Amino acid sequence: MIFTPTSLPGAYIIEPELHEDERGAFARTFCQNEFKEHGLKDHFVQCNISYNKKKGTLRGMHYQAAPHQEAKLVRCTAGAIYDVIVDLRPESSTYRQWTAVELTAANRRALYVPEGFAHGFQTLCDDSEVFYQMSEFYHPESARGLRWDDPAVLIAWPVGPRTISARDQGYTEFPT
Repeated sequence: MIFTPTSLPGAYIIEPELHEDERGAFARTFCQNEFKEHGLKDHFVQCNISYNKKKGTLRGMHYQAAPHQEAKLVRCTAGAIYDVIVDLRPESSTYRQWTAVELTAANRRALYVPEGFAHGFQTLCDDSEVFYQMSEFYHPESARGLRWDDPAVLIAWPVGPRTISARDQGYTEFPT
């Protein structure tokens, strides 16, 4: 696997190294030892999928508050997404900054999202599916969100019009 740091410390783009032959290809998408070597969470307790019917669907920006903060490993298994993370760590030099990565079924990239980040995505085509691995179980009382268009962050979303849930539209201010 190839681990490429993003502009936000602790977050990585992870690309599989394909081994190809006449049958097709094989690659590892997770290795506990390699994750440990990069200082990343190497134990995931829950996996989820998100199927999205329409281009422009926006989900996020979600996170879990302490003590249930979670790291995520996010991959697009069908279609394409614009995957966004925001650094919510007040002590970080990149606090309130965001970065985005295009994840597609074709490029097979994953985004490692450390604890202390909000995460969301927008679909770039119809019938997109996202697969998540999480380091912490979902804890409803700790679920939080950052407004997708928060003026303190100014995320540049690529697609309009957007389909957004009432819950995601209801987040009102940057978390403190």
